[in-house]
Amino acid sequence: MFRALEERFGRLDILVNNAAVFSPRTWGELTPEDWDRILGINLKGTFFCARAAARLMMRRKSGAIINISSLGGLRAWPGYMHYCCSKAAVIMLTRSLAKALAPHIRVNSVAPGTILLPGEERGAMIENVIRTTPLTKAGRAQDIADIVLVVATRAEFITGQVFAVDGGKSIR
Repeated sequence: MFRALEERFGRLDILVNNAAVFSPRTWGELTPEDWDRILGINLKGTFFCARAAARLMMRRKSGAIINISSLGGLRAWPGYMHYCCSKAAVIMLTRSLAKALAPHIRVNSVAPGTILLPGEERGAMIENVIRTTPLTKAGRAQDIADIVLVVATRAEFITGQVFAVDGGKSIR
């Protein structure tokens, strides 16, 4: 993927690491395969994409990497323990990469809370999350896109940070 990108465009300025999986499992149900799948996609995939991107960015000594983590990386959700661990690891990876790639490449993370996509159903669990969020609403995909755009293009003095886009849920 990165080889094709380099051949076509000759450079890379921004990477948004957004691939992830999310599946409910109680701690008693978790299998080694569950852990491997979640950590393989959510953490290992994020690292190796960031490394490939950074190699291209270093040629110009400039770039921005934005890792999409999650409110689950900041708060404990027992029914999604493996997911929370993977996203907490993405946050630490972000901080580590920010130090390793400075001063040329900025690395930050966006941690979405409850984001409803158009047409997505609002079940009882979602309604409860919304009710207990300080802004008492769910976010929109545009909320995430907006902060990613700012961090990628206008935040020249920011690296190693996590931006929670969660309606205030992380402060409760």
